[in-house]
Amino acid sequence: MTIEAHRKTTIMDIAAKANVSPSTVSRVLRGSAEVAEAKRTAVMQAVTELQYRPNIFAQSLASGQSMTIGVLTQNFGSPFYDGILHGILLGLEKTEYWPLFADGRWHPEIELNAFHLLLDRRVDGLIVIGGQLAEETLRTVAQRTPLIVVARRIAALPDNSLYLNNFAGGYNATRYLLDMGHRDIVHITAPNVNPIAIDDIEQRYQGYQQAILDAGLQLDPRLVVEGNLQQQSGVLAVEMLLSRGRPFSAIFTANDQMAFGARLALYRRGIRVPEDVSLVGFDDEAFAPYMVPPLTTMRQPAAEMGQTAAKAVLDLLNKKKPNLPLFEANLVVRESVTRH
Repeated sequence: MTIEAHRKTTIMDIAAKANVSPSTVSRVLRGSAEVAEAKRTAVMQAVTELQYRPNIFAQSLASGQSMTIGVLTQNFGSPFYDGILHGILLGLEKTEYWPLFADGRWHPEIELNAFHLLLDRRVDGLIVIGGQLAEETLRTVAQRTPLIVVARRIAALPDNSLYLNNFAGGYNATRYLLDMGHRDIVHITAPNVNPIAIDDIEQRYQGYQQAILDAGLQLDPRLVVEGNLQQQSGVLAVEMLLSRGRPFSAIFTANDQMAFGARLALYRRGIRVPEDVSLVGFDDEAFAPYMVPPLTTMRQPAAEMGQTAAKAVLDLLNKKKPNLPLFEANLVVRESVTRH
């Protein structure tokens, strides 16, 4: 292929082919009404035949808008974060805006660099999913760029944050097990992950504690085990529980990944789910309905949160105050729990 074949079509090329002036081409591409219909038709035919693509960066400099929304996530491939990304795509697909994605990978330096990369690309708005960026950094940027934070509470930006009621989620998961007759309920939490994510996990743990107390029962530290949100830690948590010798009839894990690991550990020990031990997770990941038995869990409305974030950042771009509801996790009952 020759160098000439790679040369980008310009407005001058379109003008020559359509036999009009470059200014006429510019007016047509801008949607101006001050162009004769015959010339407009000639220009658009030339655009099609020459496969013209506008220079987005040049347009951005000229108009002050890039027509892009920067989206900073933390873990491409995570079911929860990808669910939010899918919702953002749905929320933007019928608009003139396109998302520009970057991944912070739960690493402070990488995340900050990705954040600045998006800003350097002159995005019109920003959606930050989770992460560890300093609240002051987010507040400063929000003063000049429309910014929405998803799945994280930012005290300095109460009108720009949307997140889940994790306390209620933990409470309702535990309450369901109590209603099913269970009294010796284990909770597998995760205190050693990053300090931002742990706030959500801590809220679920506090919900668990409150449900136990509201049932007139005493909190037993022997029924609380620490993991790290990964499947393997669910395996190790069950092994630790069994080594303590404290009887239990149900397990509530702070996320589905640890529930998957817990299920494997119980299987290896010949402990049946749910006949011997009931199991409840949190997230409703895509694999949850296909675990054996299918996992009862708390569903996070990830896609809805993403769509709401997309609408909110568009509202900010239009100088409107966004409506950011407090999202609730919903119990999804499957076959991993039985009455005790």
